[in-house]
Amino acid sequence: MIPVDETFLSGVGVHRIPTPVPFLEAGGPANAYAIEDQGGGFTLFDCACGTDEGLAALREGLHQRGLTKLNRIVVSHGHVDHYGNAQTLAEESGAQVFVHRHDLEKLTGEHRWSNQLEKRWSYFLKLGVPDDTLHAMLERTRRGRDYARPVDRHRLQLLEEGQALRFAHFEAKVLHAPGHTPGLVCLHVPELKLLFADDHVLAKVSPNPLLDLSLGEGETKFKALVAYCASARRVQALELDCLLPGHGEAFKGHRELLEGLFQFYVARQGRISKRLEAGPATIYELVSAVFSRTDIGRLFLMLSEVLGNVEVLEEQGQVQRLEEGGVMRFRALGVSPRHDTSPAKPPVA
Repeated sequence: MIPVDETFLSGVGVHRIPTPVPFLEAGGPANAYAIEDQGGGFTLFDCACGTDEGLAALREGLHQRGLTKLNRIVVSHGHVDHYGNAQTLAEESGAQVFVHRHDLEKLTGEHRWSNQLEKRWSYFLKLGVPDDTLHAMLERTRRGRDYARPVDRHRLQLLEEGQALRFAHFEAKVLHAPGHTPGLVCLHVPELKLLFADDHVLAKVSPNPLLDLSLGEGETKFKALVAYCASARRVQALELDCLLPGHGEAFKGHRELLEGLFQFYVARQGRISKRLEAGPATIYELVSAVFSRTDIGRLFLMLSEVLGNVEVLEEQGQVQRLEEGGVMRFRALGVSPRHDTSPAKPPVA
């Protein structure tokens, strides 16, 4: 990862505005990007966490840059630190909110994490999570409801893979990059070799493809890390001189960064495989094979990491899923992890 001098951004009408996030798991302040539009005004690519502090920082950043007329809000993905102020700003300005269809119901509130946990309680019991632990997790997740107002459906417009968005100084193409969420999108500007990478590629932390049941829990279940690896391989192949992340400053060197991330996943898959050689285990039981200690505040992230890596191993034919008595366990099939973590079939955008 190599830092990039951001001074060139103002020349192409891009303004990065860091905004505070009230939880450490985000990896630091969340970036909102104000992009100047043709004919005046601007588009927001992400719009900060919906706290008083987040909204104040966003307003101050826009004021300092003399940006007053909001035309559009483009949401990279349905996490509160990226869309939290969408409803408030849309009410004030009349701007439409653009989001990929797979994350639309996160913005309207139906598929927020706390709602998924409440509606899919039995699935988490299948993962081996004790009932009292689930209640503690739910209590923690309910706090996030204060960080984003649900967005009215009539304010929402859908983004599609390959869709062109025209700005004052360039045209960007929508790149659907599922993984961190099912509907995450980046904006690719080929002529500038620029990628608005939001949380798909981060310089200092793993993007953590999250356990997500918004598409179902059976055959249609979203396999987050399987999808992420396919999306990341697409991004790795792009010619890029600058990535604008969802957290942190601009950087380049994405190919080496992603290759290191793939190897990081392979190492975790090796630890999981080694544990499974001792006998079948649930996802909850496998957490201790990957993490030295656990706590309720980070357990959802840990379950996501473990399940994601197990699903990659399952796709590769290295583990088998067993279900008995309402609990899923996985057993090793005795094959070492491959170094290519891409799935056999990439997800359809």
